[in-house]
Amino acid sequence: MSDIQLFRLQTKTATELTASAAALERNLQSLIEGQMETFLGVRFLATEYATGKTHRGRIDSLGLDENNCPVIIEYKRHSNENVINQGLFYLDWLLDHKAEFRWLVMETLGKEVADSVEWSGTRLLCIAADFTRYDQHAVQQIPRNIELIRYKLFGEDLLLLELVNTQTVAEPASESAKPVPVDAGPATAKPQGKDKGFAEQLEGAAPEIQALYADLRSFVFALGDDVTEKQPKLYVAFRKLKNFACVVMHPNKMLVILKLNPDTVALEEGFSRDVRQIGHWGTGDLELCLRSAADLERAKPLLERAYQEG
Repeated sequence: MSDIQLFRLQTKTATELTASAAALERNLQSLIEGQMETFLGVRFLATEYATGKTHRGRIDSLGLDENNCPVIIEYKRHSNENVINQGLFYLDWLLDHKAEFRWLVMETLGKEVADSVEWSGTRLLCIAADFTRYDQHAVQQIPRNIELIRYKLFGEDLLLLELVNTQTVAEPASESAKPVPVDAGPATAKPQGKDKGFAEQLEGAAPEIQALYADLRSFVFALGDDVTEKQPKLYVAFRKLKNFACVVMHPNKMLVILKLNPDTVALEEGFSRDVRQIGHWGTGDLELCLRSAADLERAKPLLERAYQEG
């Protein structure tokens, strides 16, 4: 069971708010689908998606996350329902029907997005009022990208989403499709064939920049147990439920893009800049340029803030 407690503070008194589950799970599904990008960083594609006469199933929610990875979302409606096994069944179906999923993405988000789907990061999100210890153990034994998310309702206007457990695996990409820049405008789009993948970027970086990345990575993971790492082709994303920091490597520097409003930061020439109107890889609006350990020390408060606000 969750040990989270929420209190309302009013003039020297504290009142504990009682958590509850949704009266109808369908109400929760509709709420999350209506605000999916805000809650989970996932663009909504379809609800109750039929898997055809052979599989005879319905995927609760389908989406595409901010790293262009397909996402299946299943909601646990009953305490004895094995939502993980059901989600894995749909995950296998999805990987066998890539053309159908691409067509859905193209109809909803356009051809450019459909051509940039990152299949190696396909994810299953299971959302429930609670999970058993057996659910959490099972996730760790399954070599798939699975996340268990617990929800609680407090009163009529507060919703808590808690990442209970996550399993992230490195899967080789099975597609030859080339990603396109995220947040890139027409004037700044780069020729796709010349862009190096993150592994190649890291290998080509100077030894001191590689060491700097290792130090940044250690710091980010120390921010909390809920931090996970995702590596699309062209950058690395550090995330909780959503990305809060992305990293792009260069031979003599490292660019860190944060989910922070640049208007709330004192920008420093050569170190930080507003990239809301500038094409870039990854997600976020504030870019930091790190070349030394001193730069990393300057970046740490902003990394911590992006984690806390993410």
